[in-house]
Amino acid sequence: MAKTTTIKKPRITEKVAILAEKNMYTFEVSAGATKNEIKKDIFALYKVKPTKVNILNIPKKKVIVRGKMGVKNGGKKAVVYLKKGDKIEF
Repeated sequence: MAKTTTIKKPRITEKVAILAEKNMYTFEVSAGATKNEIKKDIFALYKVKPTKVNILNIPKKKVIVRGKMGVKNGGKKAVVYLKKGDKIEF
């Protein structure tokens, strides 16, 4: 795999597994990532060309762990759409 700076890791959840059947994949990306950079990195990593990319900001959340207040860091995620027939294997 090639080294990229924008894509950190794929987000693997139950909801994302359902969306993968519709050729939609979700990745955690760096805070300064743009749609064009993400498209280039997806092609470099997985050899598939995305048709569309949506970027969402994940807000910070206040949490209580073992009776102490804390903050769960937010971030940025990207939803990558592929054309029919293309697939990404993790």
